[in-house]
Amino acid sequence: MTKPNELEADTNAWHQKRIANLTAEDGWLSLVGLHWLKEGANRFGSARDNDFVFPRTAPARIGTLTLKEGKVTLSVEEGIALTRAGRPFSGGELGESEGEEDMLSLGSLHFYVIRRGERLGLRVKDAKAEARQKFHGIARYPVSEAWRVEGRFEPATTPRKLAVPNVLGSVDEMDSPGTIVFTVDGKEYRLDPTREPGEDKLFIIFADLTNRTETYGAGRFLYADPPKDGKVVLDFNRAYNPPCAFSPYATCPLPPSRNRLKVRVEAGEKRYGDH
Repeated sequence: MTKPNELEADTNAWHQKRIANLTAEDGWLSLVGLHWLKEGANRFGSARDNDFVFPRTAPARIGTLTLKEGKVTLSVEEGIALTRAGRPFSGGELGESEGEEDMLSLGSLHFYVIRRGERLGLRVKDAKAEARQKFHGIARYPVSEAWRVEGRFEPATTPRKLAVPNVLGSVDEMDSPGTIVFTVDGKEYRLDPTREPGEDKLFIIFADLTNRTETYGAGRFLYADPPKDGKVVLDFNRAYNPPCAFSPYATCPLPPSRNRLKVRVEAGEKRYGDH
C-alpha cells in the first residue's frame, strides 16, 4: 500500500501534469467551436455570413471546406498563411486523425476535422480563448487512502461491447475487457471499464451521488492500470472532470447505466465554475 504522504505527493504531481495538459495552448480550455459539415461547400472565417463563424481575431474569410462522398477538402483564400503540422498548406484533402499530422493552424487558432459516428465536424481551438486565460484551478477533495481501492477483475469470457452514450445523443459501442468489482464501507459495487485503441490502461466513465451537488453533473473519468494477478487498483483521488465540464463544444461520453454508483465518491476533482 502507498503511504499517506507518498499518496498525496504522487496525487499532487499527477494533478499538476493534468492541469498543464488542460491549460496548454491546444488543451481543452482552448476549445472555442465545433461546426458540423454539411454536404457541399462550408465557408469559414470571422465574418458573420460564413457557414462557420470563427473568433473575431480570425480573418473574415479563411477558406472553404467541401464535403463530398465522405471526404473533406480545403481550399484556402488567397493571402491566408495556413499551416498543417507546422508546414505551409495551400489546400487539399484533409484527414480525420485528430492528431498533429492533420492539425491546421493560423495564428493562435488550431482546427481539424473530427468524425463522430456518421457526422464530420470541424473542431476549433484558440490559444487566446477566454476560458484558458481566466482559468483559476480546480477544487479537489482531500487526498485519502480510503479512496484508493483494490478491486477484483472479472474478465469477459468473450469479446464484449459496452454501450456508451454521449452528449450528442448517440450511443457508441466500445470494447470492454471485463468488470471491476470493489467494496466501499462493506458494500459491493461494479464498474465496466473500456479500453481505448492502442492503450493498455482501463478507462472508466462513472457517476456517483456527489454529481448532484459537489462534482460535475454528468460524471467523471478515471484511468486504472491493467489487471495484475486478477486485481485492479481504483484510485478515485485521480477522478477528473471530462472536457464538457469546461467547454460546450466537447463531445464527451457519458457514464453507462451500470457505472452509475449509488454511493458518494468524495475523492478527486470537484465541480468547476458553474458547471
